[in-house]
Amino acid sequence: MNDLVPNQEANVSQTNQRGANGDMLTSDVLMHLVTFELLGEEFGVPILDVREIIVMSDITPVPNAPDFVEGVINLRGQIIPIVDLRKRFNLDMTDNNDKTRVVVVEIADNVLGLIVDGDSEVLRIPTDLAKPAPALIAGGIGSTYIKGIAYYKERMIILIDLHKVFSIDEIQKMESVDVPAEGADTPA
Repeated sequence: MNDLVPNQEANVSQTNQRGANGDMLTSDVLMHLVTFELLGEEFGVPILDVREIIVMSDITPVPNAPDFVEGVINLRGQIIPIVDLRKRFNLDMTDNNDKTRVVVVEIADNVLGLIVDGDSEVLRIPTDLAKPAPALIAGGIGSTYIKGIAYYKERMIILIDLHKVFSIDEIQKMESVDVPAEGADTPA
């Protein structure tokens, strides 16, 4: 569906072409990515998975939510669970600041907000610049959702498959979080 790392066989004819000056040509097929930063590393997701990017706002905590769920926000009448990707990826925690953003995504017909450190950008990158993750990464934590790494204009972008970041059970739990009623007591 949203393959981030191209089939290597499909690009053989394109990557073996050389330009007039002898340099290797890149593929004419482009990936459209939304990139964002987490703890100084750049990550990319397919643009088709992203609805919008919003400024960080107040989050309402929700009892009994998974530990990586910070709470919910009301976005134009829709209640959206907010996930801290730093927690989900087992990264060091940092304080949110004025660059912190929420990337609103749609995963398996569910809308979620992902807290990121900022610097969101939309890029069009030739597909042949994306390579499978190195074996050390591919066998470690996050190997299920890291699709590859793209090297683009001296930048290294870690490509994420959002459909594999959360299990079906986790998505269902996030969608079924109980939003406390206004003025209701929440458990301590």
